[in-house]
Amino acid sequence: MLHYLAMIEQIRKNIDKSLASFLETVKKDYKLHLVSPLLFESIREFTLREGKRIRPLLLILSYKAYAPHPKKISRKLYNASTCMEFLHNFMLIHDDIIDRSNLRRGKLTMHKVLAHTVKTNNPDKLGIDLSIIAGDIVYALAIDAFLSIDAPAERKERALKYFIQTAAFTAMGEFIDTVSGVKPVEEVDEKEVFLNYTLKTARYTFDCPMVTGAILAGASRREIKKISRFGILIGQAFQIQDDIIGIFETEANIGKSILSDLEEGKKTILVAHAFRNLSGRSRKEFLKIFTKKTKTINDLETIKKIFIKTKSLDYALEAIEARLKEAQKILQGLSMNEGYRALIGGCLIKLFGHAQKIARSYQALG
Repeated sequence: MLHYLAMIEQIRKNIDKSLASFLETVKKDYKLHLVSPLLFESIREFTLREGKRIRPLLLILSYKAYAPHPKKISRKLYNASTCMEFLHNFMLIHDDIIDRSNLRRGKLTMHKVLAHTVKTNNPDKLGIDLSIIAGDIVYALAIDAFLSIDAPAERKERALKYFIQTAAFTAMGEFIDTVSGVKPVEEVDEKEVFLNYTLKTARYTFDCPMVTGAILAGASRREIKKISRFGILIGQAFQIQDDIIGIFETEANIGKSILSDLEEGKKTILVAHAFRNLSGRSRKEFLKIFTKKTKTINDLETIKKIFIKTKSLDYALEAIEARLKEAQKILQGLSMNEGYRALIGGCLIKLFGHAQKIARSYQALG
């Protein structure tokens, strides 16, 4: 396992190098720094912030798992894999605007950075306007990066279509999430929550990178279908864990306000389950806190206790476990290179220790 983790870490470092290299090419090709040095530097700094690079990593691993001759990973493949990171950053920039978030990965969000491009009486509006534009540029860079791949035209076209569809599906998920945010809690059911998980997280974080890589490498359509199901399951489990983290973690560990999920009124599996299992005075107390315009740390602590008392935390953890078990079964049944199967498994296992750690921390409160 240590050998596999070392390999994953090396691939991740090479992805970082490719991101930096591609941005230098962008500087030459697009002349962004001549239009605005701040625009280019903001995109560059935002892109190179420390991250897991899970999306480009999965594209590379999936491609190599189905490539006929799994030799050394080529520079073109590394460059192409960065399309997933640019797509991710495009989504983050726009998502932060919608959520009115101030921090991303422990630093200022793009709209906060660009709010001070020039002096104005309304820096917040300026930051939002310029950040929307910056996000659009980053999406264009994602398509450019994708085209770096060296693959037969038919595969490249199929993979590009899947990539573009994913951007649309993720936007649909954002639409559902935004509408859900203003809906009364009683009108949001678990089925809608999972549709949002699938569209907004699972498709572009796990499904798309792996399916894109497999298509480019020439995997059969039957394999593609299985990989897609695998990605959706992992993505749903990942989002459930993220919802748990958003309530039960510390601000230092998540790099944003610990009140952000509660402030947004996010309708998660925790919220849906708790509401379904509360009644009378307890339900009224929950609704009173959840619908407050401004939440406090005390409100967050009360919500945590409700999630524990209603076994909503346990329910969410069980949902993660069930999906990971099915995903593991699918992974073992895929016709891919054994070494890269192990790398994919090792890469994903690392993502799911967080929720269990939180569960142990709060077990005594149950």
